[in-house]
Amino acid sequence: MAAPFMEKLAESLGSPEPAVRLMLSILLGYPFALVYRWFLFHQSATVVHLFHTFSGLALATFNFGSQVCHSLLCVVIQFLLLRLMGRTVTCVLSSFIFQMIYLLMGYYYTATEEYDIKWTMPHCVLTLKLIGLALDYYDGEKEQSQMSAEQKKSALSSTPSLLEIFGFSYFYGGFLVGPQFTLRNYQNLVSREMSDVPGQPPSSVVPAMKRFGLGLITLAIFTIGGLHYSDSYFLTDEFEAHPFWYKCVYILVWVKINLYKYISCWLITVSVCVLSGLGYNGKNEKGEHQWDACANVRVWLFETTPLFTGTINSFNINTNAWVARHVFKRLKFLGNKLLSQMFTLLFLAIWHGLHSGYLICFSLEFIIVNVEKQAQSLVRDSPLLASIAQSHLYPFVYVVQQLIHWLFMGYPLVPFCLFTYDKWLKVYSSIYFCGHIFFFFAFLVLPYLRKVFVPRKRGSEKKED
Repeated sequence: MAAPFMEKLAESLGSPEPAVRLMLSILLGYPFALVYRWFLFHQSATVVHLFHTFSGLALATFNFGSQVCHSLLCVVIQFLLLRLMGRTVTCVLSSFIFQMIYLLMGYYYTATEEYDIKWTMPHCVLTLKLIGLALDYYDGEKEQSQMSAEQKKSALSSTPSLLEIFGFSYFYGGFLVGPQFTLRNYQNLVSREMSDVPGQPPSSVVPAMKRFGLGLITLAIFTIGGLHYSDSYFLTDEFEAHPFWYKCVYILVWVKINLYKYISCWLITVSVCVLSGLGYNGKNEKGEHQWDACANVRVWLFETTPLFTGTINSFNINTNAWVARHVFKRLKFLGNKLLSQMFTLLFLAIWHGLHSGYLICFSLEFIIVNVEKQAQSLVRDSPLLASIAQSHLYPFVYVVQQLIHWLFMGYPLVPFCLFTYDKWLKVYSSIYFCGHIFFFFAFLVLPYLRKVFVPRKRGSEKKED
């Protein structure tokens, strides 16, 4: 009965049925959060865990049917690893290897040349949750002096129960599309600590509705704009026939619209987290209550920053924070930040999928970020360039910088969205690999510009003499 109804609904909306099911599932988080606030907030932890488990499982089954078995299996295996191996490096490595191999095997057997909504989509979110759980459990045995501030907030002092891990894994506000959060945060939610009103449901309706409204606006922009700026248009003869400048402008506008697809989902699902209380983040310096503990996008920064690093820092925040905490910082033993950054981006590429487009995207991100850091250092250290950046000419500089920023932000996202070698190579060929040439040229030229614009210190001049 439900299947024909969903088919008709999807047909009337002009969207694929899996996409409609996903969006309905995200919206169902609101009534679930209200049930928790109104009826279950003062119930025992067992009741709350059961509610979160079965509500999340219902959403998973509604979207993926019997394939929910994949997530169930991985959660049970993770629990057994924690119990049998304890707080050991072996447990951490076993968790990492098993969860990543399971995810990659899922990608291998289900991958197509299109973006499909299938069980691997929420499973990649779950994979990070379960690996992070093993790391937080391992950190719980360390001395306080051996832990960073982040580890102190997330380390687990006791062994979680299977029911607790189920509730954490299937929590309706984060199972399908994120955001990432720690088991400690989930435990604080269940113990009624995630509230601005001690012992009572949080006063979070208004903050949640603000995010929900913003999510609807960005969803409308993507829905309308996506009709005119689609991924598939890159592969048409019509796109190929356009002049170079038109293709560049198309990429610039396309990437802005395309990213709203992710932003709208994150805003709406984070709104569910805020409504339930999971988004509570204490008070700021002004004594105001904050609701950004689960924030996955900083909209104002995303819209206004002229920097590549600014966009990266404003987008998919919780996943980036997870990777920084559990991958980048734990590679400190390598003794080289660039090497740690390379391995971190490689992990992100593989975590996203097996298509070559992901590797191209994150390798270009590595190049772009490091070239931008060199350019920022040049402007900061040059009195002439710094004065121009702070002068009345800055509005013009800002506009030019934004055009470059969004053109070359879209450039690496072309292979990310087109996946396969034949598709992204065709697009890059049609625009003469302009991004590769630009950043290769910048990489070669910036050191010479530094010699021209940055005055030498007296000590270095004497040394040369």
